[in-house]
Amino acid sequence: MKNEYLECGKIRSPHGVRGILNVECWCDSPRVLTKQKRVFILGRDGTYKQMNIVSASAASDRVLLGLEGIDSREAAQGYKNTVLYLHRNDIPVPKGAMLIADMIGLPVLDFDTGAVYGRVSDVTDGVRYKLFTVVTEEGREVILPGVDEFIKEISEEGGVRVSLIPGFFDA
Repeated sequence: MKNEYLECGKIRSPHGVRGILNVECWCDSPRVLTKQKRVFILGRDGTYKQMNIVSASAASDRVLLGLEGIDSREAAQGYKNTVLYLHRNDIPVPKGAMLIADMIGLPVLDFDTGAVYGRVSDVTDGVRYKLFTVVTEEGREVILPGVDEFIKEISEEGGVRVSLIPGFFDA
């Protein structure tokens, strides 16, 4: 089952004296977060509380976020280290693309034979392309570069179909 709420960043510190939050953005681009109208925080009771965004601007890999009801440095300080979430339906996903959260757990299969190499356990940003961490049936971790030469197809139904050079999954 897909998560309804997805992590999008973490509040690092107050910015200034008016309650603006300095947020470490975990989205592909800070623009994803600056274009939102709301974020959510996870309460102690396990429910998600909506927080309306009143201002947002990108600052390098950070986002300066103003949230309704947080209007002083002291109030902002109380949210330090809080993880922020976006509702799945609020995240713009281009046609043919997939959220990284939906790639986790997908099987990794040989494009030609259908042989299963393992499952995706993580996807991270490399210098020039995404890096897929694949856990094999034996429990080994293999890092697979997310380049077109190797990754041929990604879909929820078919998994991650790859065409590899010899040695990637050899013991």
